[in-house]
Amino acid sequence: MAKLVQTTKGLDIQISGQAEPKLVKLPIPEDVKIIPDHYPIYPKLSVKAGDKVLAGDPILYDKNHPDVLVTSPVSGEVLAVNRGERRKILDIIIRVDKSIEYKSFEKINLETASAESLKALLQEAGVWSYIKQRPFDEMANPAVTPKAIFVSAYDSAPLAPEYEVIIKGEEPAFQAGLNTLVKLTHGKVYLGSKTGSAFSAFKNVEQVELQGKHPVGNPSVMIQQISPINRGEIVWTVNPLGVLFIGRLLLTGQVDFSKKIALTGPEVNVPQYYQTIIGTDISSIIKDNVATDKHLRYISGNVLTGTQIEADGQVVAADSQLTVIAEGDEQHEVLGWAMLRLHNFSVNRSYFSWLMGKKMTAKFDARLLGGRRALIMSGEYDKVFPFDILPEYLIRAMITKDYDKMENLGIYEVIPEDFALCEYVCTSKMELQKITQEAIEFMKSEME
Repeated sequence: MAKLVQTTKGLDIQISGQAEPKLVKLPIPEDVKIIPDHYPIYPKLSVKAGDKVLAGDPILYDKNHPDVLVTSPVSGEVLAVNRGERRKILDIIIRVDKSIEYKSFEKINLETASAESLKALLQEAGVWSYIKQRPFDEMANPAVTPKAIFVSAYDSAPLAPEYEVIIKGEEPAFQAGLNTLVKLTHGKVYLGSKTGSAFSAFKNVEQVELQGKHPVGNPSVMIQQISPINRGEIVWTVNPLGVLFIGRLLLTGQVDFSKKIALTGPEVNVPQYYQTIIGTDISSIIKDNVATDKHLRYISGNVLTGTQIEADGQVVAADSQLTVIAEGDEQHEVLGWAMLRLHNFSVNRSYFSWLMGKKMTAKFDARLLGGRRALIMSGEYDKVFPFDILPEYLIRAMITKDYDKMENLGIYEVIPEDFALCEYVCTSKMELQKITQEAIEFMKSEME
């Protein structure tokens, strides 16, 4: 019987533009860009302009773990390596062959394979970087064995893609990915999904049923309720896309970085899924399918935790969602906050839109709609923060960089995305995710 993880706190933000389960397959792009910032590594180059590569050949490696590689998603010629200030690698551009050729990796028998041989394969093939480590949500250390591994197949964030659509037709590869993860821990692999999900049919894992409002789909919620992290303990997390990449490798002996991306948001004409490959320019996805009369913001991921990208940018390698909203900089409202706003979302019923019912969806834009204040309002964060942690006190400890207080108040159990809703409801408009990330970096530096 599945474990139940249930939350009573949280918030479901109703935004228009949910993707329909319709799939459009895009052609092989002319060029792809590999962006080091999309991977949790300290990048060093393995190629130079003019080199020929196969899909699966190394492009980058991690300075701290040289065996951990980032590999090419396509075959072709390296056109350029672009650098920025202090010679930081910005991107590697590859001109794609008309027909993609793949490097062959050793096919391993999962029944008899050791954890060490599997780790070596995942590192060599470039899929290791999709395995994250807690505390601190950094790339997993291959030298460590975690006490448990968590996979959340339910993204409860606004307009999040349905992972049933993402893995549809590739269930054997997903199962192979889960079987691989089972070999990498002395504990259990926990697979979380919403009630009635197709993921409940997968085997060799501990099934977890997730019920509640966002952020119930965040791995942190599962971790805290099932296997809380104490000082010195390690758990790993893998998102379903990473599990799929691992499974494809084990089944075929090749790396296949093709993926499905949900194009979502109120400024999308037809929200739907696209089959593409890592590094593809999003212009092929948004072409003729977004509003043309507004200044738009493109977000890799969801509106709460995603990364802003340009109209000719690339979706972050680990993301399966592209959100499009209006910037709102052309809006000039006569009465400002005093307007009725029958079609605007409000947490505290400040607008009359709450009378429209829970099924009402709103057209959000990127405006802050508030002013920054140098204070923390008591009780705001607790309403949407479903952890056994005192968020206000932890945030204050983060701001003051109080190591002992942060440790005692539970910083090992959270990452920036867990404070996204707190940031959204914050009257003072504090950048809580940024504060959390800076505190985590401070903790890591003090522990070294």
